[in-house]
Amino acid sequence: MKDQIKTNLKKGDQVVVITGKDRGKHGRILQVLLKEGTLLVERINMIKRHTKPQRGQEGGIVEKESPIHISNVMYYDAATGKGVRIAKKNLEDGRKVRIMSGSGEVIDR
Repeated sequence: MKDQIKTNLKKGDQVVVITGKDRGKHGRILQVLLKEGTLLVERINMIKRHTKPQRGQEGGIVEKESPIHISNVMYYDAATGKGVRIAKKNLEDGRKVRIMSGSGEVIDR
């Protein structure tokens, strides 16, 4: 079995792209693909696919998101407008939460 990449990012998190053609853009994670070590991020790394008509849908040129490697994104802190690192911490009540490394602010709800 192929090794999976570990990540602190989850579906629904806001991330910012730190390298590549979409550098500086930010969006919401739509899907995490751990086996490939990639993410699908809303309106990031867009590609065009030429599709044939199928039953129930039209053909034509379709724009969709392409996977981007996990190492090319960081968690987006809306307060500072920058990417931040994420750490995990055990709270006194026994919960394990994700926190922003710089500020120590808790991410998980």
